[in-house]
Amino acid sequence: MYKLNVNEKTFEVNVPSDTPLLWVIREELELTGTKYGCGKGLCGACSISINGFAVRSCIYPVSNAIGKSITTIEFLAQNGQLEEIQKAWIKFNVPQCGYCQSGQIIAATVYIQKIKNKNNKITENEIKKSIKNICRCGTYNRIYKAIKHVVDIGNNTK
Repeated sequence: MYKLNVNEKTFEVNVPSDTPLLWVIREELELTGTKYGCGKGLCGACSISINGFAVRSCIYPVSNAIGKSITTIEFLAQNGQLEEIQKAWIKFNVPQCGYCQSGQIIAATVYIQKIKNKNNKITENEIKKSIKNICRCGTYNRIYKAIKHVVDIGNNTK
């Protein structure tokens, strides 16, 4: 039996220790926003945040998640209010098929939190070097613009 802190709630699950966290989140907790992509930790469709770091949940064993703070896409919009990154995703018409978007948004959220308070302008090229998730539809330019927009908003509100 494992106790997990997911989206600020405690859950108990009874699964083998090597079960990928992705399947615990999707099958045991029924939080299906996190997607299965490649199963090898390469594409990022399964990205979640663990203690403020973007993690590929398809290769992350549940036993490693004990005592850590896990955030999935379901946690971002609270009380019907979208986060700035979600609003930017809409504004810049990022998704096409949408499959990888939950992982993309989580990776973007972690990146934005990491560079927050650095008060310097970033370029789309810097974002490109930091966000390694794969989008089969190829909407990278829109993804980078949406992230840059949110970072620029944050820099202008200081």
